[in-house]
Amino acid sequence: MAKLFVSCFLVIYLLTILLFANAGDHQHRALASKDDSSGKTYTYICHPERYALMGLEMSNLVFCDSSLPYDVRAKDLVNRMTLAEKVLQLGNHAKGVARLGLPKYNWWSEALHGIANNGPGTFFDELVPGATSFPNVILSAASFNESLWRTLGEVVSTEGRAMYNLGRAGLTFWSPNINVVRDPRWGRILETPGEDPFVVGRYAVNYVRGLQDVEGSGECKDLNSRPLKVSSCCKHFAAYDLENWGDHSRLTFDARVTEQDMVETFVRPFEMCVKDGDVSSVMCSFNKINGIQPCVDPKLLNQTFRIEWDLHGYIVSDCDSIEVVVDNQHFLGDTREDAVAQGLKAGLDLDCGSFYPDAGEAAVREGKLREEDIDRSLKYLYVVLMRLGYFDGNPKYESLGKDDVCKKEHIELAVEAARQGIVLMKNEEKALPLMSSGKLSVAVVGPHANATKAMIGNYAGIPCRYEVHYEMGCGDIACKNESYIFNAVEAAKKADATVVVAGIDLSVEREWVDRNDLLLPGYQTQLVNQVADAAKGPVILVIMSGGAIDISFAKNNKKVKAILWAGYPGQDGGGAIADIIFGAYNPGGRLPLTWYENSYVDQLPMTSMQLRPIQELKYPGRTYKFFEGPVVYPFGHGLSYTKFQYTLLSAERSLKVKMNKFQHCYKLKYTSGSWKPECPALKIDEYLSCKQTFRFQVEVKNVGCADGNEAIIVYSKPPAGIVDTHIKQVVGFKRVYVPQGQSVKVDFELNVCKSLRLIDYNAYSILPSGSHTIFIGDNVVSFPVQVSFC
Repeated sequence: MAKLFVSCFLVIYLLTILLFANAGDHQHRALASKDDSSGKTYTYICHPERYALMGLEMSNLVFCDSSLPYDVRAKDLVNRMTLAEKVLQLGNHAKGVARLGLPKYNWWSEALHGIANNGPGTFFDELVPGATSFPNVILSAASFNESLWRTLGEVVSTEGRAMYNLGRAGLTFWSPNINVVRDPRWGRILETPGEDPFVVGRYAVNYVRGLQDVEGSGECKDLNSRPLKVSSCCKHFAAYDLENWGDHSRLTFDARVTEQDMVETFVRPFEMCVKDGDVSSVMCSFNKINGIQPCVDPKLLNQTFRIEWDLHGYIVSDCDSIEVVVDNQHFLGDTREDAVAQGLKAGLDLDCGSFYPDAGEAAVREGKLREEDIDRSLKYLYVVLMRLGYFDGNPKYESLGKDDVCKKEHIELAVEAARQGIVLMKNEEKALPLMSSGKLSVAVVGPHANATKAMIGNYAGIPCRYEVHYEMGCGDIACKNESYIFNAVEAAKKADATVVVAGIDLSVEREWVDRNDLLLPGYQTQLVNQVADAAKGPVILVIMSGGAIDISFAKNNKKVKAILWAGYPGQDGGGAIADIIFGAYNPGGRLPLTWYENSYVDQLPMTSMQLRPIQELKYPGRTYKFFEGPVVYPFGHGLSYTKFQYTLLSAERSLKVKMNKFQHCYKLKYTSGSWKPECPALKIDEYLSCKQTFRFQVEVKNVGCADGNEAIIVYSKPPAGIVDTHIKQVVGFKRVYVPQGQSVKVDFELNVCKSLRLIDYNAYSILPSGSHTIFIGDNVVSFPVQVSFC
């Protein structure tokens, strides 16, 4: 067992290695416009020289006339194609039309937390051996820092655009994953921003804006022509949060969801992503919702995205979803042609798969589909590509290249993002940070002590570098062999402090893999307890995971002095963990998930979709909004090395909402004996203006002994006595830096309807009258807000 001797502010990792991978046989390039005769590569289609080399006259092509609106140009391009040519553009690997100078294009690239090589539209090779790998989303979400989320998107899009220029990536990235975490067993929790729909939505808005927005482009009156840096995609719509659990698979699972839960939880982040983030693409999910798969549901696609939310972009299927409709779900006994027709008519523009290209022409020939349905989808697709500069170029980004990938400042941001997200869950007797005036011996043990790839998580490319640790304690995450524990215990006996790095990895939670329990695998619990019993100095437990783990044993073990949750912290996660352990950084992350006790999963099946408790079945509620039982650590929990004091400086406590002649008082159900106002509520609809806001200001003072960051989470609580509502809900948050002994004043301005609304059992958005409560964190500051109608 190795022992590391470190001073208080040195990192605990020893070795950094660069990885180089062969890309293999990649026929696809982002533009595939390298002309065989000249050897010259072009980064956009409508270049006169490029067409001249192909023996074509570009001036005759209206779709290359940059003076015309995008929709006019897209229509011209589509009208020049035959039906056979059109359907070949409807799969993720669009075949192009050589006679029109239209090259192949692969729509499928990924950028969940850095440029990934999951999709065939992106690859790494000797020229671009890796890209910056940031923390997985669940850890970045724990920072509760909107500016960080946007900055991450900006850097990822810069690297993506650079790789596109080098022919190593596309311009359409199918990220982020904004499914709300409903059940702690779900395998893809690490990819998401957590369990609160408002927080998930704000993450989506900021990350999408970071990816897509072109700096300096100004306001655009026609959002369908707004320029894009890269194209983002919010996925997977909707109510998708089961992989493989028991006899249930995501390919066939029918999520039985109430309209109340759809509006309140599952749909809200997507609405925010489209309306506030102006995302240019959304992806529908595999699972059925109340018997219908979203990818062929016109209510969810055409009606919701196109008509109600005014999507400026295209809709794509989760990969092979149309095939799943036919082969797995046997929906309405559909043939391939039936499913293709239903998808296109419902508003699904692009098939990540081959069903559209293979069966699209036959669907038209058989009279099941109109060719103009195909035309409409193709226009949406080409307008997005035109907004990206795929046809005309974008001088702002054409200079980006190899030196813009894995830049020093990008790597520094990866470290900073990990630092900001890491959550200090326990710190007894101020065990952390580890301090010493001289040398301090630290034993680093546990199955994650040699973290390497585990820190990267999933949907990742090849990182710029890995950090490698050598200390163990288990053979692997499964930890089925306890023979390794002896060496770990012996090391702990001699060290001044012991860091146990434990948790789970992609063998336990990932796409296609759900969990059965919330416990540490194998002998990990035994490892922690035996090391703690034998340790000479304080024991610090570091947990790597996406989902929650029941570590009650460690929380209650007085010899485990401190606990950190580090998610999957990315390529430089080891350094970030070390910075916090040794005091170079003061932790300020907060849990974006409820950490339940393991007994929770025995109380209800994963297939129960309802968020509210089901009394007749004795099912508890889900998420912090509806669960009132005991937890290991609650949503929003997070400690610091310093202390903050809050003072409410000002607040609007009375809100008068004006009614008009088109509005009527809406009845609510109240518990027996509760006070019932004369006009209980108003429906939030086209007759109720939702522009009214209310403000308050708090002072946050650092009264401790260290500089620190504080994540201020604001909740609203509905008036007492209303039946079947949430316990509380997040309505705002800000992260602020406060030096020791100083204070900052923080202003909040909240929308009345969005912050104080309820979703009732009829799925109406309701603004109740009466006394609402606004409070911060664990009710450190609170005040009433009286809503009345006039």
